[in-house]
Amino acid sequence: MYTQICSGSVYGVEGRMIAVEVDISSGLPQVNVVGLPDPAVRESVERVRAAVKNCGFTFPMERITVNLAPADLRKEGTAFDLAIAAGILAASNQLRSALFQEFLVLGELALNGELRAVPGVLAMVEQAKLRGMTKVLLPLGNAAEAACIEGMELFGVSHLRDLGNPKAAEHSWEPLRFIARSERAGFSDLQADRSSLTLQGDYGDVLGQHHAKRALLIAAAGNHNVLLAGPPGTGKTMLAKRLPGIMPPLREEEALQVTKIYSAAGKLPGGIPSLMQDRQFRSPHHTISSAGLIGGGSIPRPGEVTLAHRGVLFLDELPEFSRAALEVLRQPLEDREVTIARSRAVFRFPASFLLAASMNPCPCGYYGHDSDDQRCVCSEIQIARYRAKISGPLLDRIDMHIEVPRPLSSEGLTSGMTTEQMRELVLKAADRRLERSIGSRSLNELAGASLRKAITMTKEAESMLRIAFDSLGVSLRAHDRILKLARTIADLEDQERVDSPHVAEAIGYRSLDRKLVSLS
Repeated sequence: MYTQICSGSVYGVEGRMIAVEVDISSGLPQVNVVGLPDPAVRESVERVRAAVKNCGFTFPMERITVNLAPADLRKEGTAFDLAIAAGILAASNQLRSALFQEFLVLGELALNGELRAVPGVLAMVEQAKLRGMTKVLLPLGNAAEAACIEGMELFGVSHLRDLGNPKAAEHSWEPLRFIARSERAGFSDLQADRSSLTLQGDYGDVLGQHHAKRALLIAAAGNHNVLLAGPPGTGKTMLAKRLPGIMPPLREEEALQVTKIYSAAGKLPGGIPSLMQDRQFRSPHHTISSAGLIGGGSIPRPGEVTLAHRGVLFLDELPEFSRAALEVLRQPLEDREVTIARSRAVFRFPASFLLAASMNPCPCGYYGHDSDDQRCVCSEIQIARYRAKISGPLLDRIDMHIEVPRPLSSEGLTSGMTTEQMRELVLKAADRRLERSIGSRSLNELAGASLRKAITMTKEAESMLRIAFDSLGVSLRAHDRILKLARTIADLEDQERVDSPHVAEAIGYRSLDRKLVSLS
């Protein structure tokens, strides 16, 4: 007896449909799983065998062959358990095969037959919808997540027994009822309520450092990468952690991308059926490997740069990261995606993030910031070796290099703008940038002639940028990044054309790369 049931798997952050074929024939009792399964899939046989017996069904004592098609893709994970169990029960005439023909079937089985949630359901359900399917049979624990995809009928089960009574001639399931996204409050309305956003404090708590706060305001408005450099205790980490709170809210298509990434990574927070609305802040430890940063594995999984998609990736103490880990950031910073090649497939992960980094001026932290109590004890060789971990090509991709010095005196320190005030300025600038987008491409995605054509400048600004390019020795990439930075500054000041003060301020944020190169 033969039957086929549709299941799914996740490759990268995208779903793939997998056909689970089950054939039962005469022969010695054994179960063979073919189609490039990994150990977790092979072990599903024992989980299915125990679950079937413990739920009152009969496990066939015949030759059972399970094929996972297409056979040239490696399969991993536990999402095939329910489909394999349903296929065996249908092929052995304990359940009607017709019950499952229109369904995407997902779920992990416990030995007692309980259904456990699996990661990546959002991507798999989205792919099923693209294939024209409309029904999904899945664990109740994944139902809220799957409800984010409109137009799908969800049938939640908590136990293998819910598939049906083996003695019953007819059986059907009742679909779960969720409020459709189109019937809920609009996404923009949900975003308007920012009180639910978990912020790491308020910029009003930061005394002084107005120059750094101004720079972070510009970075948030234009999604510009930023490096904060200064001695210990000047507030670099405090400033960076508050950055997501002033960034523009996620658009609905961006929120779907982020939710799908966290679903594939198995890190999706539970709760009501809703897309993730907050920009993520990822701060990996400096001991992280290259694979942990950009993703990896036999079937690659998302790394930190992908988990920070549409959010902030914060690298505290940047020179303490390994040189190999830092160099893998070049491609995602330029292309806004990560490409990982394997022998059988090429995986692409979205990685459009704002890089925020901090560093000390030297290993001890006090070079150039000596005081009566603290003096630098590092040799020039130590300082050069410390700063050389940040290569020129990587530094070239960081738009803003901000010095965060120690305040000369505690008297007269004021808090300046609050997070709420900074966010209002960022939102207005973001609206102006959105109006200036060319089709579906934002200003950050343009380069070369198309970028210069999209930005209107005064003659004085053009002359200043030309002189800076000739005299300061910046690269063509840095030239374009200065131009984008000047455009963001003009947007914050509600100026239609980029003028010379905007260019001058943008050039001022590119000073640190020359200092680092001179000591490396």
